[in-house]
Amino acid sequence: MFCFQLKKTATLAVIMAMASMGILMPVSQIKAADHAESTSVAGDPGADIGDLFAFLNPTDNTKVVLAMSVEGFIVPSELLNIGFFSPDVTYRFEIENTGDAIPDLKIDVTFSPQIARNAPQIATIKIPRGKRNFTTITATTTVQTLSAVSNPFAVTTNSATGAKFFAGLTDDPFYFDIVGFNRFVSSVTSGAPDLTRLQRSRDSFAGYNIHMIAIELPAATLRGNSNIIGVNSVTLRKRSNSENDKAEVEGKAEGIEEESAKNSSDGGLVQVDRNGVPAVNTVLIPFARKNQYNASTPRDDADGLFAGDIVATLTSLGTNATNIGILANVAVANGDYLRLNLSTPNTSLGFGERATTPGYTGFPNGRRPGDDTVDVLLYFITNQAVTTGDNVNSNDVPLGTAFPFFARPNQPLENPAVDNTRN
Repeated sequence: MFCFQLKKTATLAVIMAMASMGILMPVSQIKAADHAESTSVAGDPGADIGDLFAFLNPTDNTKVVLAMSVEGFIVPSELLNIGFFSPDVTYRFEIENTGDAIPDLKIDVTFSPQIARNAPQIATIKIPRGKRNFTTITATTTVQTLSAVSNPFAVTTNSATGAKFFAGLTDDPFYFDIVGFNRFVSSVTSGAPDLTRLQRSRDSFAGYNIHMIAIELPAATLRGNSNIIGVNSVTLRKRSNSENDKAEVEGKAEGIEEESAKNSSDGGLVQVDRNGVPAVNTVLIPFARKNQYNASTPRDDADGLFAGDIVATLTSLGTNATNIGILANVAVANGDYLRLNLSTPNTSLGFGERATTPGYTGFPNGRRPGDDTVDVLLYFITNQAVTTGDNVNSNDVPLGTAFPFFARPNQPLENPAVDNTRN
């Protein structure tokens, strides 16, 4: 069983104090992981981050696997039509390796336009070589097919950097009962918690595909002055003057400070979405501030910009001050980063393990494809009372056994009586 150490930061002290005051706020309906959690990304699917993964390769712990999923809920019949990455989006992994809220390294991935349904896109990947230098490599995406069997994953290996790279459609590895969870939350906020609402055992992501970007790097490339790294995923777009004007108006309407707007721009690029710890924006940030959260940074988190909202949501769900402090230490105290201890051995992808499993080393220590993140979050949100989670305990199809470790995409079925989705 893992152990959290509560840091005595100003932010955490404020959070604990606010929790003791019993601040209440209505909880909006929860959609899914980080899929289409706000209006800004729901209208921009190419830049909509689904999930972030960071874990040690279970067969070689000297290597770190980083993966970002985007633009989910792709049905098999649309594999060819929308199975490509937006050439206008920069997909970024931010790495923090000094223990604060400011990223120290970044890995940028961009894609060439799709020129044909049966031709790959060319990915350009900038791999950091220290804080100011980088090595650029290129790779091809995996081409999709409507055949009954998917094409093998195209994996590019670069010997100079020790990197492996994959980009293409995979089965969506996130498993979660959206409907059951929302019904349970409604029962809690109405004052009559009903655990039977979590017994549908239906995976809302079963049968759907998602765009996946995965890179494996030597741990030494990412390590800083300690063995713990923080990982954040970000999508960025170039913005026209008209869009800038519109964003400024919308930002003022939502109360976005000028400094946050500066933080979200990068050499003409403007941040569209971000995701570190799963479900922070989806579950804990109120609907009216979700767009602002996506446009902000981990430094804003650490400065307490959203601390009150997070406390209010958790308090309304009945989470006590101790467990609010635990969750705040994960997602707020030093910013919303998925933190991975590079010195903690990993031998699996996480399936069948729980937060209470002896020797557990998964989420929130990074995130493996098989980690049941929803069950872990429910465990702490319910003051460590609910140990059975949402009763969706594994992905609908087996994961891969080698990099990138995800399952191949779901293909069109041959005259089935029913498909394999579970809505």
